[in-house]
Amino acid sequence: MIGAPLNAAELAAYGERIGLAGPFSPDLATLRRVHAAHCAAIPFENLDVQLGQPPSIDPGAIFAKLVHARRGGWCYEQNGVLGRALAAMGFAVTRISAGVVRDDTGLPAMGSHLALLVTLDRPWLVDGGFGSWIGAPLPLERGAWALSPWPVAIDLLNDGRWELRVDLGNRAMRYVFAAEPADEALLADMCHWQAHDPQSNFVLNCVVQRRQIEADLALRGRVLTETDAAGSRPRLLADADELVAVLRDRFDLDLPHVAQIWPAIVARHSALFPDQADPATPPTT
Repeated sequence: MIGAPLNAAELAAYGERIGLAGPFSPDLATLRRVHAAHCAAIPFENLDVQLGQPPSIDPGAIFAKLVHARRGGWCYEQNGVLGRALAAMGFAVTRISAGVVRDDTGLPAMGSHLALLVTLDRPWLVDGGFGSWIGAPLPLERGAWALSPWPVAIDLLNDGRWELRVDLGNRAMRYVFAAEPADEALLADMCHWQAHDPQSNFVLNCVVQRRQIEADLALRGRVLTETDAAGSRPRLLADADELVAVLRDRFDLDLPHVAQIWPAIVARHSALFPDQADPATPPTT
């Protein structure tokens, strides 16, 4: 694992950040409780990339950002700190390298995603960093789970790798992985690429997402979408002031300086939706 398990003081601070107090036992009930609390408290976001300040993969820097600074982060950060916290609780944690499948190529970009396997009675897939689409730990087996509002399925592929699929209604998000320790060099290379390359979706698009109780709140560029069992309700943000207010009030991210990326957000929205003032669905990232 990259970074040692959290020490006692760090684990207490992490527990405070996600709204849970110890002691913690390495069992399935605790795993589910921690996973849900983590996703609800710490939003998925790529704002540092948008601000031209690529996030670090250093475990100490990640902890300082997500816990002490009360920020969110992307998969390398989210599952990085979550894995260290679970290890401190006594769980057997393995970092795994996954590849998000791009619909335009049909090929997985291996190393583009970090997830976790936790071994209890059997391996469990734990992922607090795939947007906020996965609401609970999943047993590593073929099956489907109705994790409202997004159904999730796992399949075993012919090549021995696994595929996770999240059904988002109008599209699906997928990644493939092997149930083995991550290639850390590949993860580091892909993290750097996604933070710097002009063709990276995370460079192109502002993304903020947060799991709520059986609901999902997502900001994609100018479009804020709330999704629950009743459906999805997108709306278009009007200006930089509303962007800052939404980040503060809906995602608990008090970041006034993010207003500076508003012109880029507007330009990207216009490029994606040249003939639409208010799209019915959020842009694909």
